[in-house]
Amino acid sequence: MTDNARARKLADRIQVVVAETLDRRIKDPRLGFVTITDARVTGDLREATVFYTVYGDDEERAASAAALESAKGVLRTEVGRQTGVRFTPSLAFVPDALPDNARTIEDLLDKARAKDAEVRQVSTGAQYAGEADPYRKPEDEDDETGTGTETGTETETDGSSEKNEGPASA
Repeated sequence: MTDNARARKLADRIQVVVAETLDRRIKDPRLGFVTITDARVTGDLREATVFYTVYGDDEERAASAAALESAKGVLRTEVGRQTGVRFTPSLAFVPDALPDNARTIEDLLDKARAKDAEVRQVSTGAQYAGEADPYRKPEDEDDETGTGTETGTETETDGSSEKNEGPASA
């Protein structure tokens, strides 16, 4: 078994080699605007999965997939020549789902923006259900200066004297 760092390095190298080979050596007219987005190699370095995207409609995607399958032997030979590993990994081409996921996320964000705008429009001109400031404030601001309620008075109950220190605090 190999370590994951070696597999990552090999995957990165395979991605670069396949992209350069597609650009320079493969002259298939079915091959459209193909972008190699990622490559992953199994832990035993025997199989490599190459992810790609194609700019265009479904027909161009299908034609590009067929062109990649037909060029698989040339690409594997070039990968083996440029990487120098003992066993050249077999290549599998998989269309990358990243653009579709990004499109879905953009659609969801557009819906959220529309809902936010709708809430903002409804809330314009709206008033509070209660008071504008819902927090309790002391009744008299003058209590601190001693001009408000009395504090420190003595009361007698049942023959004992108690001293009130002020309003009871909760």
